[in-house]
Amino acid sequence: MSASKNAYAASRAKVKGTATKTETSSVMFWLLIVFTGLFMFWAPFQRALFNGGTYDFERSIYSASLWSSIILVLIAILAFFVFKLREKKDILTILVFMMPLTYVISLSNAASHYLATNMVYIQMLYASFFILGVFLTKNKLGTTILSTLFLVTGYFIVAFGLLYWLGNGNFAGHLVGWFALMDSTNPNLYRDAIMTDSNGLRLTSVFQYANTYAAFLIMLSLSSLFYIVKSNKWYIVALNAFLLVPTLISFWLTLSRGAIVVIPAVFLVMLFFFKISRQIVSLLQFGLAFIASLIILQKVTDIGIGLQTKPSGAESWHGWWILLLTSLIYAGLAIVIQRYASPWLERITARFDSKKYATFILPVAAIVIGVIGAILILSDTGFKNILPDNVRTRVENINFQQHSVLERGTFYKDAVKLWKDYPILGAGGGAWAALYEKYQNNPYTSRQAHNFALQYLVEAGALGFLAFVGFVIAIFVFYIRSYIRSSAEKRDLHFLFFIVTVSLLAHSMIDFDLSYVYLGAILFLALGGMLSNTSSTELKIKSDSFAIHKSFPLAIALLGLVMFFISARVLSANGDYKETLDVIKKSQDYNQIVAPLDKALSLHPGHPDYLLTGQVSRIGVLLQVANQMQKEDPTKQEPFMTQAQTLLDELLKKEPHNRIAALQQLNMLLLKGDKQKALDWANAQIPNYPWYTDMYEKSIGLNIDLANQAKEKGNTQEYNTRLDSALATYQEVLTRIDSLKNLPKEQGQGREFAVTPSMALYVGQIKFMKGDYAAAATELQPHITDNMDDQMNRTLTRWYLAAVQKQGGKDQALLDKLVAKDPAEKQNIDAILATKF
Repeated sequence: MSASKNAYAASRAKVKGTATKTETSSVMFWLLIVFTGLFMFWAPFQRALFNGGTYDFERSIYSASLWSSIILVLIAILAFFVFKLREKKDILTILVFMMPLTYVISLSNAASHYLATNMVYIQMLYASFFILGVFLTKNKLGTTILSTLFLVTGYFIVAFGLLYWLGNGNFAGHLVGWFALMDSTNPNLYRDAIMTDSNGLRLTSVFQYANTYAAFLIMLSLSSLFYIVKSNKWYIVALNAFLLVPTLISFWLTLSRGAIVVIPAVFLVMLFFFKISRQIVSLLQFGLAFIASLIILQKVTDIGIGLQTKPSGAESWHGWWILLLTSLIYAGLAIVIQRYASPWLERITARFDSKKYATFILPVAAIVIGVIGAILILSDTGFKNILPDNVRTRVENINFQQHSVLERGTFYKDAVKLWKDYPILGAGGGAWAALYEKYQNNPYTSRQAHNFALQYLVEAGALGFLAFVGFVIAIFVFYIRSYIRSSAEKRDLHFLFFIVTVSLLAHSMIDFDLSYVYLGAILFLALGGMLSNTSSTELKIKSDSFAIHKSFPLAIALLGLVMFFISARVLSANGDYKETLDVIKKSQDYNQIVAPLDKALSLHPGHPDYLLTGQVSRIGVLLQVANQMQKEDPTKQEPFMTQAQTLLDELLKKEPHNRIAALQQLNMLLLKGDKQKALDWANAQIPNYPWYTDMYEKSIGLNIDLANQAKEKGNTQEYNTRLDSALATYQEVLTRIDSLKNLPKEQGQGREFAVTPSMALYVGQIKFMKGDYAAAATELQPHITDNMDDQMNRTLTRWYLAAVQKQGGKDQALLDKLVAKDPAEKQNIDAILATKF
């Protein structure tokens, strides 16, 4: 029996060796390497392919989708010759398409068809990159090349960010401007490589968001550390050590509190996979690198802040010399540690390697030390004074009662409320962005849930979420089982992918890192790398039939071609819309404007920006022409209004939760003079946008208009019912305002939500009409200003003075101001007083 097993194993090894040789010598293999390398350099500089859900962000994502479709076709060609459905892990290579499939299924419940279909394209891109990771890392050469690409592109991003920080942004812009997505007003400026918020200047590099850049730097710094401690070659140690200090400096300059909390956790997870000697060396190397970064952090911070306001070549060089010299010193120390200390530690700890729980001792000790360190930094011990002021302030604010933590807690609760209404299938891709305003506890603005798991849950529902979680867990199970059984060399070969995966997944639990499609692609590439060289049990498939082994390559080739066609189509539509924006800058000719716009809509129907919400829109153009026709020849207005309404109806079917479309529908009903339908529409939309005042205003105002119409018809009952309905709507506003008082004092409410002058006028008028003049004056008076040029203010003043006079009082000073602006206002007040309500 053992002889037959050995013979089988030998034959499998021979087959695997032949397959590996075929892969690395294949033209397709090298084409995939080239495409991957180009993508990893290109994608970060397209705002890291942020999925912003508008025309401004989509072009790069559609381009990336086009790339991925080509990659999928190339993989299919390679897989046709090398893929065999032999092991259980091979099934996961197929099951990755569960993710895009669940997003396709969730289209049936899509809150936004546009955002949901975009997420299908993105999920297909992720599936392509996962399969790419599997096939590229089946051999040592592909694994080494892909790992090197991870590091090289990462270091390039760090260098790019530091060039901006140290006053060399113009050089950095010239360096990447030929392929990067630069600022539209300055072709040599990458927008927001350094951002400013309430905490001061924060380094963001290519991401335009500091917290996500910090997540990227966690991944990169731990990857650098791994290459330092695993390598026996001094130049690899030197290169990664030299670049680790700039990476950690960049990490501090992001001022990301969440990242400061996450990085030790991920580092500890990493330690559990190392033997004791490597654990000690990792702690030593990382500790020295952090100390080196802290020693120069204050100086680099001050120089960078100064250079943003006052450029200076001398100061820039000063900053660079400090950084480079410190990096050089640390690199020298790292080489010495790896050359002498590491072998010595390996010898003296070798006897513990066979102990079952020995590798847990140091990580547990590191947790204790970390807790002590956190106490020293966070408490009033003076230890935190080594940090720059801006970093110290951020560290001091790490607690569960500060604004960002409380705000995220609100996001998470609201996400659960949303999910409960779409529990199984979810509300489609982009569901949070489309629906959060309906479920939000207070009027914050955040099109991201700041938690990847919850955002995935509301988009794909329990079905999609469990498919994703099950898929990732299966990969981890295969990887860890294989890691335990593998040799040290094989463990090290793929461990970088484990670091990348854990780093990105960990930080994405507190932020929206994976809304950057570039990072999502990196994550799935790493997941593929984790899976590819693991071992698993054989499937009970003895047949070499064409259908079993070749159907998968043929299927992904077909999918690749379909995605290529779709991506090219929507990318072309985006180009046509861009042409529309260019045309309108030069011409106001209707036909010239709508020609490329209609072409864009024919290629990408239902696009909300093309139809309504963009800088130029089809409905907007039609309404402009209709308005012009009303002035010139009203009989020619109707066809344009009808066409606009037809397009708006189509948009609302696909985008039922688009607030701008809802407001436009209300305006269309008002233009037609259908006040009852306008009121019904406003009341129907209030639950969808409960923290915006516009629908409340319209509802109250329309109820008053309809009440007046009922009065003219002598219908007293309807008159009173309408006014009571308006007051009920107003009470809802007051109730919501009152609920905001329950927010923790550390948490801001977000957008302003208050009684508007229009609401106050409407309610004051109602109180006046009901004979409650004191209440009317009370409602109106707080909203009156000294600006008598403002028509709304004059109307408020007019009704307020009438209410005061009805009570037998007088406000002569205010009356004089109003009459001085317009003497006719005295007659207007008298008319109100004379009207019988």
